[in-house]
Amino acid sequence: MTRTIALSAFVAFLTGSHAAAQDVTIQDTDEALRIETPELEAAISKSGYVTGVMRQSFLDKQTGFRDAGFGLDIVDWIMEPGSDEAYRDQLEPELVYEFGTPYHGDTPKRSIEGPQICTQAKEMSPALIRGDGFIAVRQQFRYRTAAPGKQTGSLWTQWIVFPEGKRYFISMDRIDAVNDSEAMFLRIDMPGHIRHDRGDTFESVYLSYHGEIPSSEFFHDFAPDEKFDYRRVRDDVPRRFIRAYRLRNPETGESGPWLAGMTLDPDVVHEAWCHQRGYVCMIEEFGGRPVKAGESFSAAFIVGYFDSIEEMQRVYDAHKGHTALEVTPDGWELR
Repeated sequence: MTRTIALSAFVAFLTGSHAAAQDVTIQDTDEALRIETPELEAAISKSGYVTGVMRQSFLDKQTGFRDAGFGLDIVDWIMEPGSDEAYRDQLEPELVYEFGTPYHGDTPKRSIEGPQICTQAKEMSPALIRGDGFIAVRQQFRYRTAAPGKQTGSLWTQWIVFPEGKRYFISMDRIDAVNDSEAMFLRIDMPGHIRHDRGDTFESVYLSYHGEIPSSEFFHDFAPDEKFDYRRVRDDVPRRFIRAYRLRNPETGESGPWLAGMTLDPDVVHEAWCHQRGYVCMIEEFGGRPVKAGESFSAAFIVGYFDSIEEMQRVYDAHKGHTALEVTPDGWELR
């Protein structure tokens, strides 16, 4: 079943206002929530591979390019440093975290709560808000498996806001925790992984804490801690935390825009990977500090299309320092 919501009726339904209609279309189907603005198209999946913006649905109308990965701002487990080797036989299989591998590197880590939401939650019921000059989507999930001695039920909340007239969205991921941890973090994909065949879909990667890296560096697999890895405990916190890739048309070789993921408070990032394992893996872990049951932690992001690194930096500086995003029908605000 598909429902296409006319904007004027949509505004009145969700906000009770009579705001002027704009050129925005929302399709609500059984499979996804699809949003189209004059600048972008995006879909939020309701089933299957869920969380964030659905892969290849994020269209930049100015250039005709789409994202090249498995989705944007995709969400996994709640984790902490340390090994699960002593109790692996008591864990649900999807909570086991193998380290000392090319996929995960040598750093011991363990899951506090699961499942990996993107692959195992299976269904989402996104809530939609249409305000004056923006569209927002909220997704939530309560974790339902836990390591021995830990509780289940921590709440993940994600807001995604599409501001009028922009080629990017603003998002937040937040955990309301039911467990204590000395260094709890949430693992996400930010902006998202890059699927490619010897660099056919992207020209280069830009990491604000490293610089620009040609796609040829990702022709062969390497572990996340082999190169291009950021760790807050080891490295200087950068002025900006921007991770981006410059798209390339695999058919024509034409250069496209940058697709960037910006973490608006650099100090919230615990670790960030950029390594090759059949695709470019852009995992980011935020938090990594003491959390008590009943407390929360969050990070805020800007994800979208930019014509240059300088443009990314200008947008970043206009929004930097925030870790939270609040949304009501009356408006949205970074905090």
